[in-house]
Amino acid sequence: MDLRPKARLLLACTLGIVAAVLSAAPAASAGPVYPAPDPDGFYAAPDNLAGVAPGDVLRARPVANGRFPGSQVWQLLFRSTDSTGGPIAAVTTLISPGAGPRPLLSYQAFVNSLGLQCAPSHALFDGGLKEAGGLKEAGALNLLLARGWAVSVPDHLGPDSAYGAARMGGQITLDGIRAVQRFAPAGLGNSPVGLAGYSGGAMSTGFAAALAPEYAPELPIVGVAQGGLPVNPGQMAVQIGDHPHPLFGLGFAVAMGLEREYPDALQLDRALTPAGRAMRDRLANSCTDDIISAGAGHSIGEFFTSGMESEFSTVSTFHANALEEFPGIPRAPIYQWHGGNDQVPLQPALDTAGRYCAAGTPVQFDVIPGVDHAGAMFPGTMNAVRYLADRFAGLPAPSNCH
Repeated sequence: MDLRPKARLLLACTLGIVAAVLSAAPAASAGPVYPAPDPDGFYAAPDNLAGVAPGDVLRARPVANGRFPGSQVWQLLFRSTDSTGGPIAAVTTLISPGAGPRPLLSYQAFVNSLGLQCAPSHALFDGGLKEAGGLKEAGALNLLLARGWAVSVPDHLGPDSAYGAARMGGQITLDGIRAVQRFAPAGLGNSPVGLAGYSGGAMSTGFAAALAPEYAPELPIVGVAQGGLPVNPGQMAVQIGDHPHPLFGLGFAVAMGLEREYPDALQLDRALTPAGRAMRDRLANSCTDDIISAGAGHSIGEFFTSGMESEFSTVSTFHANALEEFPGIPRAPIYQWHGGNDQVPLQPALDTAGRYCAAGTPVQFDVIPGVDHAGAMFPGTMNAVRYLADRFAGLPAPSNCH
């Protein structure tokens, strides 16, 4: 299935619908609908989770694969932190041409899903790949491995597949890097680190970069590449009206994911119509293609009542996951790119990058003329790989800060 037509409107729906769907007249709340537990016991959090440090490896296993020939593959279960500071267990998949030392790139995949089987640690290797959609870019990882880089691909939506919870995604990303560097068989303890992601993956990447100086200051992050980055999803949301949309299902899924991560702040039962409750149950374990299919042509008014989008709990949840509002400043140099005709607003991204520049962070921001969200992905990615290669080589970082 070709993702390019979907990507052209992706953020307008996935993030743009959310403010309106989180609206309500008071009613009894039954709480979030969580995904079915993963049947693979490897993913289960141990009982002593609170007693170990963020980034500590809890379990590790080798993975047989034919997708990355000549590479060693491990999956690591590690301790991380959720949006409220509580301990969680998360997973990253480490793919390496061989034991280090060698550059380490944390790649945050373009994942828009609610079922745990859609996560990269599954979808890289099994039948979930087709459904997961966002991992269509997985084949390109071989190009990075051919450069001699090790690649870590975290399940950055977390153990509940909380689609939209970008700050938690940043924390999982950083703790995944810690886990890889603490995993002795990989030999990557002294490796320079890069971060990369596009669109939804860029949200976790951007938060990882901004959180790192305080959350993980010991990590040797030498460069960040992020493209098509929505720096304020909530601001986008209030601009979207109640109209049928081919990607409505993705916006509904974001609301579900945020409710999973913030069950006290966002209580969808207060707003859901009977049809909305049925849709939530329908999507609870779905991957991208199924979410899009189920929601195609629907609109907010079919599934939600209105009235809560300006409440403090809703606004604060949006701000908690908006880089434009987050005060942290990345210290690693950044390559950022954006389509000149991108549906994701360009000016807020430029303004946020300008704030980083003013604080002394080198930023190279490229606007790719004449292309939309989908069209910017490929040319920017090629630039991003070259940019990260230069950072791994220790070359001075370029900047077009004004």
